[in-house]
Amino acid sequence: MIDILNLALPYFGVVFIGFACGKWKKLPEGGLSWMNFFLLYVSLPALMFNLIARTPFAELRNPLFLIATTLATMLTFTLALVLGKVIGRLSLREATMAGLAGGYGNIGYMGPGLALSVLGTQAAAPTALIFCCDSIFLFSIVPLLMELTERDHASLVHALRTVLRQILQNPLIMATVAGILAAAFQFHPPTVLDRTLQFLQNAAAPTALFALGVTVALRPFERLPWEVPVLTGVKLVIHPLLSFGLMLLFGPFAQPWAATAVLMAALPPALNVFVIARQHDSWIEPASSAVLIGTFASVVTLTTVMWLIQSGRLVFP
Repeated sequence: MIDILNLALPYFGVVFIGFACGKWKKLPEGGLSWMNFFLLYVSLPALMFNLIARTPFAELRNPLFLIATTLATMLTFTLALVLGKVIGRLSLREATMAGLAGGYGNIGYMGPGLALSVLGTQAAAPTALIFCCDSIFLFSIVPLLMELTERDHASLVHALRTVLRQILQNPLIMATVAGILAAAFQFHPPTVLDRTLQFLQNAAAPTALFALGVTVALRPFERLPWEVPVLTGVKLVIHPLLSFGLMLLFGPFAQPWAATAVLMAALPPALNVFVIARQHDSWIEPASSAVLIGTFASVVTLTTVMWLIQSGRLVFP
């Protein structure tokens, strides 16, 4: 357990340092803009490309794995949406945001660095593929549901156009696709480009974790809607349990791949939950609370999952 704490606490430590800095210095939130741009458009895409491009293409052709992991996210999102409507008596618009809080983990900022630290390079391909498929699903379902709530000018064509634009403009998804093509054609970047990508990807994890801490610190926390703890439990407990069950149902899969799926499912709600809630002007304050509480609660739940994996107690026959 000491080894697991030595592995997990530096990650959460950087988050807490960012949180403390955000609370202490009181700099304007706009100061995060360039850091977030660097992460989303430069450093994390370099990481995603390298993760996939260095993986033998044969390993990437694993449709059952992608079906199982995406289904786990779909089921968790649906459960959270229904619970939001029933427990919180939310509208469909608000319940969609609740579904995001229960189903959309921090697979961009926390996922890659944590998975590689816990499981090594064997986690590279499943991590990137999970990110890509989960993002495509969530960036598709949310605009569609939001369009249904626009009673005055609901348009399926407009919603589909929005979905396609969000997918094509997502730099992390495009970097993953580029990595798959590079693996398929066995493309190896020139040395200077390869070293530049390595340099950029090494900056991804600490920058992302620090930015996560600062952003959480800047979120308002005035009241706690009572559906938020339930949704936090769905994300941190139900999602990894569903992922574990589906790995067994659709498997067998290689141990690193199945363990990566459970680890990624155990991540806390993503910052994008708050960002998307603010974009749609719906469920903003609860979304902020869900990100904050989920991040801090995951210190216990995520560390437990890491311990189960590292100690060999989470075994997939």
